[in-house]
Amino acid sequence: MSQEDKVFFGNFIGVLAALVVIAVLFFFLADTVTDYLGPSQEEDAMIQAKTEDNIKPVGEVNIGTVPAAPSAAPVAAAGPRSGEDVYNAYCVACHGTGAAGAPKIGDAAAWAPRAAQGIDTLLSHATNGLNAMPPKGTCADCSEDELKAAIEYMLSKSGQQ
Repeated sequence: MSQEDKVFFGNFIGVLAALVVIAVLFFFLADTVTDYLGPSQEEDAMIQAKTEDNIKPVGEVNIGTVPAAPSAAPVAAAGPRSGEDVYNAYCVACHGTGAAGAPKIGDAAAWAPRAAQGIDTLLSHATNGLNAMPPKGTCADCSEDELKAAIEYMLSKSGQQ
């Protein structure tokens, strides 16, 4: 290494050391100055209280009292629904419009081949589902008697009984 290189590295290390000393002095000077400029303990407590006040919930949810558990006694049924009631509540959605290929009520030509199969076959199809019709149509709580009454109602309104 030449003499010029040695002088350069010596000057470089000297300048670097001076910068490190200046940085350390600035750090301690800034720490000392900020200790005097910071909030007092009273101001710090007020700031903390104000922050907690700002972030507290606006309200609370009141769900009232918890309802008592339902009684274990079964609810007595109001009695079987009529075929017309079942049709109007559950069957009309498809059989009133012909949706998904369901025979429309009043369409004698569509109901004739079905009526020829017999009420027991139609009841089986209604109970178990057929093609796009789900089991029990859309009336999951209908009894067989209610389904049969609804089928008989649709057949009668379609001129098949």
